[in-house]
Amino acid sequence: MKMLIGGKHVDAKGGTTFENRNPFDGTLICTVPNGTGEDFEAAAVIAKEAQKEWAKTPIYIRARILMNFVGLVRRDFDKIVDVVVAEGGKAITEARAELDTLCVVFESFVQAASQMLGNSVPVDSEARTVGDMIFTIREPIGTFVTITPFNFPVELYAHKVAPALVTGNAVIIKPASDTPLSAYMLTELLWEAGVPGGVAQLVTGSGSAIGKWLGETSLVDGVTFTGSTEVGKKLMLGGAAHLQHVFLELGGNDPYVVFDSADMDVAVSQAIGGRTWNAGQTCCANKRFIIQNTIKEEFTARLVEGLKACKVGNPAEDDTVVGPLVSEKNAQRVIDQINATVAEGAKVLLGGKRCGTVVEPTVLADVTPDMAVAKDMEIFGPVFPIIGFDTFDEAVAIANQTSYGLASGVITNDINTAMKFAKAVEAGTCVVNSSGNYRSVHQPFGGIKATGIGREGTSQTLYEMTQEKSIVLKNVLA
Repeated sequence: MKMLIGGKHVDAKGGTTFENRNPFDGTLICTVPNGTGEDFEAAAVIAKEAQKEWAKTPIYIRARILMNFVGLVRRDFDKIVDVVVAEGGKAITEARAELDTLCVVFESFVQAASQMLGNSVPVDSEARTVGDMIFTIREPIGTFVTITPFNFPVELYAHKVAPALVTGNAVIIKPASDTPLSAYMLTELLWEAGVPGGVAQLVTGSGSAIGKWLGETSLVDGVTFTGSTEVGKKLMLGGAAHLQHVFLELGGNDPYVVFDSADMDVAVSQAIGGRTWNAGQTCCANKRFIIQNTIKEEFTARLVEGLKACKVGNPAEDDTVVGPLVSEKNAQRVIDQINATVAEGAKVLLGGKRCGTVVEPTVLADVTPDMAVAKDMEIFGPVFPIIGFDTFDEAVAIANQTSYGLASGVITNDINTAMKFAKAVEAGTCVVNSSGNYRSVHQPFGGIKATGIGREGTSQTLYEMTQEKSIVLKNVLA
């Protein structure tokens, strides 16, 4: 694998590489250039010039090029899916769904961009503007760095790259070091579709290298990042030096609240589906299961039985539900978090072990609201901590006792209870009668508190990646 800079396939200037390995069986997939600030700066110099011409390209032509890209993705669909499974350990059915989503996201942003309208200011609204006409247009911001995570390397590539390109920005794509090859393949297809080589570039390297560089360079106008809150805070500090536009989607410890008015079949199936997706490595997955005490025993028993039926193992097999975590380091971290919760008094009813990178679906009972997992310990794996409550107010208090606020789910057949909870929960999204593990390309997706700044989706991102310019026609109506 090479870096993609200025239309060329290049190695890192320092000549060093790192390995990309299959997390399930450890086989070597490829070696990856280990870029530094020097490589990122070289790409930024090229992007700065290339973006000027791309911004002048009529939007209908940019749209046509991106639709050509979608066609090429469809052509190479199976090859890309195989890479997503191999390098990230994602179950193959989920990898197919994710690549389908990429196509939908690109198509949706292309369609939405054609509907971006300016504004006109009321005529003669004040004495000093009588006879003047004031209206606005939207223009690209410039060069964006898009930093994508390992858990959804394809879908989040789309959510960041599509709106940036269709609005006339240049992008420097920095994929997660655990899953760079799928982003490489997609960027090559952007070039093949007609995106200039200086407008879409891919540079690989460590997060610390790009973080340091972003705090020093004057060539980047915006940064969009999905990842940890710790790294997001550092990017905000770095962005302050040159007033970069910084958009962050960070950590979460999302509540899943089940009231005793719930349909138990729905409650259990949505809990399993939301938490086992991508082996629990999903930012908006339900991570704290807050269950009314009158039904907690039944819910827990049925949850355990449902999880026992889930096939765990090889992600390349169609019937696998839970595949490996992205690395052995991540798998061990999940086991350490399980053990820490048990040390606080929780009880393991199912799972609690790992085999290499595969963590068994794990149910933890006797979890109390004062435990770390009930607050800010975000477990990125298939773990189900069960927390009981008695009253509505108690459920809301437990749900909100975290510094995060990405997504949430509430299960109840009482619409009044559902709406009261949706209004009271401190989260960017609340899904009624389903897991919070839900995302439409059109919804404003993002969180509050330590979960980040900004929103992604066709209703938001096109405006966040453009800026409004006022044009005044003086005395034109006088």
